Amino acid sequence: MVGIIIAFPNKDNAANIRNIIVRSGMDVAGVCTTGAQALQCADAVDDGILVCGYRFKDMMYTELREYLPRGFEMLLIASADKWTENDIEGVIGLNMPVRGRDLVDTLEMMLHTIERKRKKRKAEQKNRNTQQNAVIMKAKELLMSRNNMSEPEAHKYLQKCSMDSGTNMTETAEMILSIMA
Repeated sequence: MVGIIIAFPNKDNAANIRNIIVRSGMDVAGVCTTGAQALQCADAVDDGILVCGYRFKDMMYTELREYLPRGFEMLLIASADKWTENDIEGVIGLNMPVRGRDLVDTLEMMLHTIERKRKKRKAEQKNRNTQQNAVIMKAKELLMSRNNMSEPEAHKYLQKCSMDSGTNMTETAEMILSIMA
């Protein structure tokens, strides 16, 4: 599921941004006031966009970007000098004050990009050979026996580890097998 999470230290700003996004027909997965809350919300969805400000009580946007799961993009709403000084991958900036139409158009573009990446990942999954499938199945079986997981739980665990580490599922399965063997 692709989720949009809004994180601003000022709750009123977050609510205003949420209202603009919801009125445009998009769903919002969560509204947060700290970086830690945003990370917790991000763990609950597969891929998504974090719409946020420059600074939080507990961290800066650069630190928050480092901790976001791999499938997340960041839309930073701040003055141009704040987001142009650090050219960070996965961060798109919008100038403050932001116009509603610019916000919605940028989010639609980002959602389209995320969907393309998801389709590409699914196509890669379909193109696995039998040896790769065997490695993944062996890792699932090991997780199921040692951690009392069901097959879907083991599969989801492998997917999450794969996304978090930035590797494909086969590499993640090989890593788990080497650690747990």
